[in-house]
Amino acid sequence: MAMEDEDNNAAAAAAATNAKQKAGDVGDDGACIDRQPDAVAHRAGQNPTSRSGPGSHAATGIRVLKRNMKRNGSRGCVTRKNRFGSRERDWLKGDTQRGCVCLYGGTVDPQPPASGPQAASTPHTDLQLVLCSTTTTVEELCAQRDGHGLYVQLHGDLVRRLDPNERPLQMLYDYLAAMGYTEPVRVQQEAANSDLSCLIRFYSEPPVNADQQERTLLKGIFNVRKGKSQLHKWAERQVILCGTCLIVASVKDSLTGKMHILPLVGGKVEEVKRRQHCLMFSSAGSQAQTYFVNFDALADYQRWHRQASKVVSQTVSLVDLSCYSLEVVPEYLFYSQDITHLNLRHNFMCLEGPGGLLNLPKFSQLKSLNLSHNRLGVFPECVCEILTLTELNLSCNSLETVPVQIGNLQSLQILSLDGNHLSSLPEDLGGLSQLNSLGLSFNNFSHIPAVLERLSAVDKLAMAGNRVESLELCTLARMSHLKNIDLRLNRLHCVKSESLEAVSQVTQLDLRDNCLDSLDLSSVCNVETLHCQRNQLATLTLGGFTLRMLHASSNRLTTVNIYPVPNQLTHLDLSQNLLEYLPDWVCDCRKIEILEVTHNFLSELPSRLLNSLSLRKLLAGNNCLQRVPDLLDHIPLEALDLQHNKLAELPESLFYKALNLKYLNVSANALDSIPASSPSEESLSTLQELYLTANHLKENCGALLVGHQNLRVLHIAYNQLLSFPASKLSKLEMLEELNLSGNKLKAIPSTVSSCKRLHTLIAHSNNITVFPEILNLPEIKLVDLSCNELTEIQLPDSLPSTLQELDLTGNSSLLLEHKTLNLFSHITTLKLDQKSTMSAGDSQSGPTPWNHGYSEMSGQRNKLCVSVLAVDQFGDGVEACYGIFDGDRNEEVPRLLQCTMGDVLCEELQHSSIDSVYMCNTFLTSHRKLGMAGQKLGASALLCYIHHEPSDPGGYFSLTVANVGTCQAVLCRDGRPVPLSKVYSLENCTEEMERVKLSKAIITEDNKVSGVTCCSRLLGCSYLSPWVLPKPWVHTEPLCTKDEFLILGNRALFERVSYQEAVCTVQAVRDPRAAAKKLCSLAQSYGCKDNIEAAVVSLHIVEDSCTCEPPVSSTEPRCTPPIAAPAPVTVTLGPTDPVALSSNGGNVSEFNSEASTSEMGSEAGSTASDEHPSSAPASRPERRCSLHPATTLCGIMVPGAVGAGTHLGLFQRQPSCTTFSSNHSDNGLDSDDEAPLEGVISNGSKLEVEVDIHCCAFQLRSGLPESSKDSDLDYPNGKMRRQNSVVVSATNGCLLAVCGREMADLKKSPSTSSLFGKKLSNGSVVAPEDSHNLIEVALEAPKKKSGYFTAPAQQDPEDQLIVPPSLEQEVREQLRGHSPLVSALPSAPLAAIPPSCKDSVWDHSHPPAFPSNLVPGPGPVPLPQHEVYDTAL
Repeated sequence: MAMEDEDNNAAAAAAATNAKQKAGDVGDDGACIDRQPDAVAHRAGQNPTSRSGPGSHAATGIRVLKRNMKRNGSRGCVTRKNRFGSRERDWLKGDTQRGCVCLYGGTVDPQPPASGPQAASTPHTDLQLVLCSTTTTVEELCAQRDGHGLYVQLHGDLVRRLDPNERPLQMLYDYLAAMGYTEPVRVQQEAANSDLSCLIRFYSEPPVNADQQERTLLKGIFNVRKGKSQLHKWAERQVILCGTCLIVASVKDSLTGKMHILPLVGGKVEEVKRRQHCLMFSSAGSQAQTYFVNFDALADYQRWHRQASKVVSQTVSLVDLSCYSLEVVPEYLFYSQDITHLNLRHNFMCLEGPGGLLNLPKFSQLKSLNLSHNRLGVFPECVCEILTLTELNLSCNSLETVPVQIGNLQSLQILSLDGNHLSSLPEDLGGLSQLNSLGLSFNNFSHIPAVLERLSAVDKLAMAGNRVESLELCTLARMSHLKNIDLRLNRLHCVKSESLEAVSQVTQLDLRDNCLDSLDLSSVCNVETLHCQRNQLATLTLGGFTLRMLHASSNRLTTVNIYPVPNQLTHLDLSQNLLEYLPDWVCDCRKIEILEVTHNFLSELPSRLLNSLSLRKLLAGNNCLQRVPDLLDHIPLEALDLQHNKLAELPESLFYKALNLKYLNVSANALDSIPASSPSEESLSTLQELYLTANHLKENCGALLVGHQNLRVLHIAYNQLLSFPASKLSKLEMLEELNLSGNKLKAIPSTVSSCKRLHTLIAHSNNITVFPEILNLPEIKLVDLSCNELTEIQLPDSLPSTLQELDLTGNSSLLLEHKTLNLFSHITTLKLDQKSTMSAGDSQSGPTPWNHGYSEMSGQRNKLCVSVLAVDQFGDGVEACYGIFDGDRNEEVPRLLQCTMGDVLCEELQHSSIDSVYMCNTFLTSHRKLGMAGQKLGASALLCYIHHEPSDPGGYFSLTVANVGTCQAVLCRDGRPVPLSKVYSLENCTEEMERVKLSKAIITEDNKVSGVTCCSRLLGCSYLSPWVLPKPWVHTEPLCTKDEFLILGNRALFERVSYQEAVCTVQAVRDPRAAAKKLCSLAQSYGCKDNIEAAVVSLHIVEDSCTCEPPVSSTEPRCTPPIAAPAPVTVTLGPTDPVALSSNGGNVSEFNSEASTSEMGSEAGSTASDEHPSSAPASRPERRCSLHPATTLCGIMVPGAVGAGTHLGLFQRQPSCTTFSSNHSDNGLDSDDEAPLEGVISNGSKLEVEVDIHCCAFQLRSGLPESSKDSDLDYPNGKMRRQNSVVVSATNGCLLAVCGREMADLKKSPSTSSLFGKKLSNGSVVAPEDSHNLIEVALEAPKKKSGYFTAPAQQDPEDQLIVPPSLEQEVREQLRGHSPLVSALPSAPLAAIPPSCKDSVWDHSHPPAFPSNLVPGPGPVPLPQHEVYDTAL
């Protein structure tokens, strides 16, 4: 691609630009380079001079600026800072119809320079910045530039030549408006953003793709010899490989003479070993000819050999030129007269020209022609002259009519006209007697065309996605040849049967996704398969003579009438209806194998049904069943799902009468026991998967599981188990997955080591105190022991290499030694708790009105494609931001959104206070920032923002929710669920389905756009635009005292767990983290195999919770960069990186680890803004109440607070475990003599400190008085310790260590610095080990090679002590009294601190409320207020 060459030749471009400037500022294409600072650009239509015409500079308002742009790390994106100057901004001011278009040059120089052929391949890297208006046409731009045309590329895909009357800037504005931007000024700003080039890009020359040229046409002058005889001489001839033939000219350097054509299909191409770089081409058949071609270079030899080998291997003469941005076919292709199949799909074919469509009749043997997706607009009548055609595809070409000449194609068998604007067909089409397939889906037909009655060979009516509102069965009766009817996604309201005439020929009928409320198909007597899902059916009547499959889910059926009994029926789906009982005929079906009746109101199952000798799969979950009938004899049942019923017991003979049963799910019932596997000791059970979650089972059930020796999956979570029999567990040797969560277990039996195939153990939310003996298992991969009472871990000498994830969060008493952490170094994802301690001052300040917990499970997938964003203190500390992202099958886009979306929201809040505006723009900007990753990949996204309304800053909080895709948010209000989001899937959103249909997207039978996604709105997947858009649903809900918590989940969660059950689950648990864990475990036990993600936000909104003073102005922007709340530490460790221990005093050893993005709350680096910081308005004033903590700490200044308005740098970090090694104690005494420091674990000469540096926004500032540089400062809310240029701030539990020589690293954007780290097995990135003195965890960010964006550089942090005037005297007294070493400090007047660095929040009578659970310790022991520790390095 062009951008790859541009990146590799930036230096050459810079030299070329300098040469142009010296040559008089004239570009290669003759465009003028405007360098006059006072130049005035005029709007189109405003002509102050007498000049006129399309090339008039004054008339068109065109200014061309040619520059060598610098890249900001995102391939194809230009840094805005280097792009705009004062002239450009003046041009954009005051008129939203003005703008700029960035023109990219071609990849290869059209004319070789004088320096020789070596420089002929030097690509252009200059970009042309063209200032114009929305009325400026391509013709006017080309006249100004002396160019030959302009080209547009969407989403990095095909490149199309623009018509002379098209207007590029208007196209750009229309594209942005279609995305979702509504404000003209914002559209103008976004159009000027360089990141947009990944979505839409303009070229001044057609970009050349070398690979494309190779596959379409190869030619050159080489030595050629004809025939195998040595008598023939070698001669230089022009040789061409195009299509299916090798073409050799008879005269050197000329194509005017006779051309020798060698068909290659079925022939062979071989290497000639006697001659270097020589190939032998031979045709097929008895009269085969042979040509020897000798190449000059190895590259040419390999290129020709590769392409010719593809041609000779074909069984038919097929030429595939799809997706090449072609306007005409190569002229040499017409020499291949043996072509029978020509694929020109996804191009921009023209009628005129040497290779235009008008010349296609030259192919005398052409049978198959594909011209779909070519923007033709009209039916090309020239194809009706290709009388040999048997297959013609003209789908998605915006055709409105079909010419009568179509009747000439008497050999035509397949005609595809899907995705057009057709509403009628010509009568001449009825003369095509051999036509057997006619595609008319997604057109504008309001009725079935009458011409189909004459097409006797057509057996399938494909009319999905049209506008048919009624179906008359008598019409189908007249079309006696139609067997398969596809009328899904129409507007059918009724199916009429006015006559008694039987429709006997129809065997398959698809009526899905219509508006039918009743359906009587008794006259369609031979129907075999009927699809009528997602209608509004209350009654269904049909004949059962030949019925084999009936799919009628998601309706309102109370009964189904079928007569006679369908003895051929094998599959019946009546799920999600209103059935209270099963029809009698169901029990009489002799061949029924699969019965789905989930989500109904069934109170019983007939005994005859369960004892059927044909039933193999019965799904009857989510009903009202109270009992299951006894089994009378052996049955062939293999899968039984009875979850979410009211069962108190199961049939005693279930397991030894259903010997083929392999899957049983009875979760969410009232079982207190399970039946025995066999009446005797010998068991023949073949059960492999057993789900018993959410029942009332006790430990005696363990003995009953012994007989199922083939059991692979056992879920027995959330029961009443006090223990699990050790002797019984040892007999389950085939067990692979075990879930014992939510019980009252105090230990996992040691006999679990007998389960040698166990790879997953989930036992969170118990009372386990001893780590189980599972680390000797050879296949163990995942261990979840969170939310228990572990105190220590006994480990073997080595851990299994298969262990990938270990979750130990929620174990408040767990103390990990350094040796233990060293053994965990190879684990891909290690989740540990941050330890908390509260000082006396901290305990007086109130907590935030919310806290959160979340959980993620990969299920049976090999990778985790979901991520979460959780920031309890967003902005000034009284706001919060939460989000979840689901990439379905990709993990890249969710991680990118997790890294950037919080920063983007911060930026948008500075520009607007209207919820629908800033939320919508946050999603659209995030969509743009995905760059090249978002072209083909996408993700569902949900973002929740808790804030005060600008109109009432002292009142209640409000919750603003925005989402695209299938992620959902549910608020619990007074015990009832309140859905806050909108599910943007085609099945659930009728208006989105209509929008996608109107844009002529092809929706496949599984309701996916182009077979890719079921979502109509996503972030990313820009190549599916305009069918899939990034514009979100936005809703704001005022919060009140009745609001208890908020639940966020992805599609997989809410497909299995209803809103009401989710609310009841969280109410029963209360702890957010344990509740999120339970939600995920329940969804998994209910049958979910996909990635599951759940986040729970506990709300504590009280009536008198807010005593804020109203700000001076409520119209100011409302957010500053986020401060993340405490979250579980997730350390992602490299497989070969052990913990590096340091024996040197004062060195800080850092784990070779990284916080997994699956566990991070917010990534570092503000990637939201491309604007200058000085342009941002001032942030809102601080609030003063216990629930609205201050934003500035001693030594740690939060951006956005008063006095920090001009410093918008953001430095955020993940939780990390860091070990300090020292030969001396902190106070210089022996370790045995010193008082134990809270949160520090002493281990000989090593000190272990667990610390939260998760998303801690701070700025170190300069200007500290000289006398204090070597002093220890003690403040009421924390400590500042300095020694040898190392700053350790333990203020309010936030511990930060910065080595002096690493200050330069801090000035870099964290997102940028992480790009060059080490890639871990789980996709994480670990920064290079250039320092062991910096507490830093590498951030999760994609590598540069994939073209992802890079965060812009941050503001330089400085080191400065900030003391408000109101506390100056108090600080002086405390410092004077605490240490004689700081006696010189008062001599430096605190008033000398610049006013911009002061913060009135220090006037607060209470200490600021920041989370202090960041330093480990056994309990909340108050810190000594009069001890100052000095790190002896």
